[in-house]
Amino acid sequence: MKRLLTKKILSTLTILTLIVSLAGCSNSSSKQETTSTQTTISADKLQGALKDYTFKIGTSGTYAPFSYYDKDGKTLIGFDMDFLKELQKILGFKIEGDKLQAMDYSPLTTSVAEGKLDFAVAALCATDKRKKVMNFTDTYYNAGLTVITNKNTSPKEITGIDSIKGGKYKVAVEKGTASNLYLAAANVPQNSLQIHDSITTALQSLEDGKVDAVVHDAPGTAYYISTKKDTKLQMVGKWFAQDQSQYAVAVSFKAAKSNPQLMSILNTAVKKLRDDGTITKLEDKWCKAAK
Repeated sequence: MKRLLTKKILSTLTILTLIVSLAGCSNSSSKQETTSTQTTISADKLQGALKDYTFKIGTSGTYAPFSYYDKDGKTLIGFDMDFLKELQKILGFKIEGDKLQAMDYSPLTTSVAEGKLDFAVAALCATDKRKKVMNFTDTYYNAGLTVITNKNTSPKEITGIDSIKGGKYKVAVEKGTASNLYLAAANVPQNSLQIHDSITTALQSLEDGKVDAVVHDAPGTAYYISTKKDTKLQMVGKWFAQDQSQYAVAVSFKAAKSNPQLMSILNTAVKKLRDDGTITKLEDKWCKAAK
């Protein structure tokens, strides 16, 4: 018993350390334990495979065109919302309280890592750092990161990601996102970063000329630029970090451990939606501006 208690205390300390680093609150050994117990499911057994399950599911609500509020300010719409409905049609699971929990990306990823949420469907990038503290399904959308500048106020020398790595310019980023993690890993000085709780305020800061650039997911940025009236913003340079910015459903270790087939079921469903053209239809509906 003493040995088990010691192990539990050490695990808790590891969790707290990883929360501070923006990635969440577990460890890589838990990842190995969870994935090693997974079993596979065949496509013919997929329909209704999760009909007896109710999950706590979170999203962002701030990232058009994937998850954002309609004009009424209450209804969540977007690629991810339709994608989630398609998963429900196949698998039959319910959402706790029939309501998604919408929150900013930093608390969203922490909630999944802590097991307070079972899933997150929020154009969430499957980064290596996040994989240490949560599971991810197979990719359902290939994205990338981009540098955004203001045509009128940003220095012309900013032409892409290499231009801002040295810390010469003030760069805004949304807390807890793949962009935030990427810049931290690239050792961009903290005093050159302006961390925002939401991408909306980060982009507005650039619109107002208060920062020199923003780093963010390219698909959402393309949508913003194409739909924002009188915007002064533009994307510069090539998309980058594609291997760290592919969108997937995040699944807590706790949820995966309680059902050893869960990841296989979800991956098989993602594959079905890709193979039958559903994902392509969703891309055509929501993401034309990002192509």
